[in-house]
Amino acid sequence: MKEKKKLQEVDLYKPIQRYFSGEGYEVYGEVKDCDIVAVKEEELVIIELKLTLSVDLLIQAAKRQRLTNQVYIAIPKPKVRMKSKQWADKCQLIKRLELGLIVVSFSGNRSTADILIHPIPYNRTKGTARNKLKREAILKEISGRSADFNVGGSNRTKIMTAYKENCIQIACLLNKMGPLSPKALKYLGAGDKIPSILTKNYYGWFDRIKRGTYILNEKGKLEMQEYQDLIKYYLEKLELRDGGDSN
Repeated sequence: MKEKKKLQEVDLYKPIQRYFSGEGYEVYGEVKDCDIVAVKEEELVIIELKLTLSVDLLIQAAKRQRLTNQVYIAIPKPKVRMKSKQWADKCQLIKRLELGLIVVSFSGNRSTADILIHPIPYNRTKGTARNKLKREAILKEISGRSADFNVGGSNRTKIMTAYKENCIQIACLLNKMGPLSPKALKYLGAGDKIPSILTKNYYGWFDRIKRGTYILNEKGKLEMQEYQDLIKYYLEKLELRDGGDSN
């Protein structure tokens, strides 16, 4: 059985040369450290070749942007699904860097170059506007936290969210004050989501002993002890409030 030839960067050259030649460019290989240079009148196009999409390739292409705005990176067509999130994220990065992307497909003795992304200016204003809701959600989450109790980069540890903080605050108040109504909890500064938190009871910490009155159950008393920093914070906050009310 004939051994399959291992793909090399030089194998990308011919199909890309054919493509740009067909578009009326004069195409040259290896010009002043550039893998491929294509010229049409005053237009200068630079293409950098690699077998995989890597940070090194992006850096190399970004350096070529000092010479021209028309910079492409070229790679063999990846095996990853073109509609996958992983591929979409990579394409988004390429667009944000204002680079172009060429993929080269191989089938038997045939090879074809396809331009997936053209190097055009990236509209950052449009991108920010499109993600306005996500931005607002981040700011809202931060405003609901009392401090930074998470370590950046954590993905297998329990994350402290604004919602959980609110649950702990309610737990502290019930543990300290005894049975309380949502109205009383709100008066004590536990926020506007109290009815929803108590009704959904996501962590199973709260029991309703009668209509409109809740207590912290044994499960809640036990599990809230994991958050001593927050307990201390909310108890001190309550003491300051009590001191202010007494004045």
